[in-house]
Amino acid sequence: LMSGGLHRAWKNALVTRLSPSRTRPFQALDVAGGTGDVALRILDAGGPLTRAAVLDINEAMLAVGRERSAGRHEGRVDWVEGNAEALPFADRSFDAYTIAFGIRNVPRIATALAEAHRVLKPGGRYLCLEFSRPDMPGLDALYDAYSFRVIPPLGRAVTGDAESYRYLVESIRRFPPPGAFARMIEAAGFRRVSQQPLTGGIVAIHSGWII
Repeated sequence: LMSGGLHRAWKNALVTRLSPSRTRPFQALDVAGGTGDVALRILDAGGPLTRAAVLDINEAMLAVGRERSAGRHEGRVDWVEGNAEALPFADRSFDAYTIAFGIRNVPRIATALAEAHRVLKPGGRYLCLEFSRPDMPGLDALYDAYSFRVIPPLGRAVTGDAESYRYLVESIRRFPPPGAFARMIEAAGFRRVSQQPLTGGIVAIHSGWII
């Protein structure tokens, strides 16, 4: 509701950029994956040898994901309760690591990035979809006004909870700007780090590779 449905287009753009193989085995890990929005898109885009693990710290979210995925991609998705800062997977386990709108809620981002690097295979890719800073003149002021004056009251009207949505807005403001986050990704050992702004920079896809 608050994104006007754009969150779906943003997640589709993330999976399009990932482009999972349709012919070869492909192991994806979606962290903070909750109800499986991104992981199920990856399985839809990939071939029969594509598998996905959805990791989230919230078991209730995973339960919703299991229910939603019933009858889809049987045996190709695992639902794992766990922490982004201490992934319960072996080194070099995955071809891709995705995280959508989750990294800004991790207390120790550098630790989560190090864990992402650890579990990716050589040639593996890190992709992060996260809110960013608008880069179009005039849009930044409009976005700020919408964020602080519309989102919390809308949250109160729809869910009866304005505080969670005030936290949402504040967590976006605290998240490092694209250049600073790129340096954090590089410091974790990733190479060919890049950012792709979407919707005037409201969100961005951050990419890094294991070389």
